[in-house]
Amino acid sequence: MIQDIELIQKCIKGELKAQRELYDRYAAKLMPVAMRYAKSQEDAEDILQDAFVKIFNSLESFRQESQFLTWLRRIVVNTAINHNRKKLYQQPMLDIDKTVLHVEKELVLSHLNFLELLAMMQKLPVGSRTVFNLFAIEGYSHKEIAERLDISEGTSKSQYARAKALLKVMIDDANQVVQPLMSNS
Repeated sequence: MIQDIELIQKCIKGELKAQRELYDRYAAKLMPVAMRYAKSQEDAEDILQDAFVKIFNSLESFRQESQFLTWLRRIVVNTAINHNRKKLYQQPMLDIDKTVLHVEKELVLSHLNFLELLAMMQKLPVGSRTVFNLFAIEGYSHKEIAERLDISEGTSKSQYARAKALLKVMIDDANQVVQPLMSNS
């Protein structure tokens, strides 16, 4: 297996076999990132396809200042944000002072697997899902999210709180189904 840097150089030269190898090497690692931002498998596939077009068009700008996978993930996240941006404007987001959400208890995730959590995240409204991913998973601050999504910091915070509250309800519902099953064993 050739190293990433050699593969990148071949892709830049337009070698289709190298482009296919790059896609095969990283698509499975990047699909979960796209899935977190998407409402469905089809949306995630669209995001990933658009991201790979951007990746192939931008390979010359990869400066090796970070891990290649980190650079790829950033492109997928940015592509997902752009993909969802149209939806964000169709569904207005409330500012924090206009909504009251409380999350009293810690979320109990021990009985849930990745696919169950992913399905729950995909049920979130697009604004809440996007902010939740950027803040909780990607590590952006609310100020950075506000700038990227062209919303206020308060809106970012309220959308994050809304996502947590909605996820808590879904997780509690799932845990109530699991608890009786576990006590019977």
